[in-house]
Amino acid sequence: MKKYDLIIIGAGPIGLACAIAAKKANLEYLVLEKGVLVNSLYNFPEQMTFFSTSNLLEIGDVPFVAHNDKPTRKEALEYYRRVYDSWKLNVRLYSPVEHMEKDGDSYRIKTPKEDFKTEAVIVSTGFYDTARKLNIPGEELPKVKHFYDSPHPYVNQKILVIGAANSACDVALETYYKGAEVTMAIRGDEIYKKTKYWIKPNIENRIKEGSIKAYFNTTVKEIKPYSVVLNTPDGEIEIENDFVLAMIGYTPDYSLFENLGLPIDEEDAKKPIHHPETLETPLSNVYVAGVINSGMRTSKLFIENTRVHADMIIKDLMAKRTETV
Repeated sequence: MKKYDLIIIGAGPIGLACAIAAKKANLEYLVLEKGVLVNSLYNFPEQMTFFSTSNLLEIGDVPFVAHNDKPTRKEALEYYRRVYDSWKLNVRLYSPVEHMEKDGDSYRIKTPKEDFKTEAVIVSTGFYDTARKLNIPGEELPKVKHFYDSPHPYVNQKILVIGAANSACDVALETYYKGAEVTMAIRGDEIYKKTKYWIKPNIENRIKEGSIKAYFNTTVKEIKPYSVVLNTPDGEIEIENDFVLAMIGYTPDYSLFENLGLPIDEEDAKKPIHHPETLETPLSNVYVAGVINSGMRTSKLFIENTRVHADMIIKDLMAKRTETV
C-alpha cells in the first residue's frame, strides 16, 4: 500500500492550491478527486460568468488571462487545466474517497480501486456539486433538475424555477429569453436583496410586466409528471408543468464528512470544526480548506478569499514535521 506525506481530497481550485503548496514544500502528496478536474466548476451553467475578476481566481503564480474582466466558466476550466499541467500535479480523477480510518500514526484512505496511507489529510471538496434537496413528493422525477446547463432543453416548455437568488434569477431570465414559459416559486416576499446588481432589476421588471409569473411567500408541495402543486398565500394551486429547475443552493457533502469522521458544529452553520489559524480539525493532522469551512453559509467564502488556506495548512504541517525531527 502506497504511503504519502499528504493526501488532498478534492481537485477544485483550493485543492490544487494545496497541492502546489505541498509540492513547493517537497512533500510527497496525492490529490483524490471523485469526478473531473475542478468538478464543481464543471457543474456550473455553460454560459456562467464569474463575479470575481480573473486575477482573484489565480493560483500557483500562473496568470489567468480572460477576454473580459469577469471570466467565463469555459475560461476557468481551461485556466485550472493549465495550472494542473504547468505544475504537473499528482491528481487521480474519478477516485471518490469512501472512508478514512486511523492506522497507528497515519490514516488509511479507502477508494473503490485501492487504499492509501498518509500522515496528513486536507479535505477541500467544495459544495457546488452537492445540491440541496426539496424533500417533497415527486422530487425524484426525471423532469426535476438541481443543476442547470443550458436553456436549449426548455424551449417552448412550461418550467418552474424554485428560488430567488442569483442562480434562480439567472436561470429564469435565460430560459425566458429562449422561449420558455417561466414561473417562479419564491419562499420570501421579494427577490433576494443581494442578487447581482445587473440581474436584480431585470428579473423584477420581467415579473412586474407579467412576462415571468412569480408566486411569492410560496412553497412547492408536490411535483407530478405533468404539473406541480404550490402552497401560496391564497391557498393550494396546481399548475401545468414540463420541467422543475430547483435552484435553491448547494451544501457541503456531509455524508462524506461522516465517512471521514469529521466532527461538525451543529449549532454554527454545520461547519466542520477547525482551528481558525491552522484549519486543523479535532482529528490530528486532518485539515479542512476552501468554501466548506463556512458550512451552510455558502455565500461567505469563495475562491478568492480561501486561496490562502493552502499556505496556512502547509505552514502548520511543516512546523509539526520540524518539531518531530
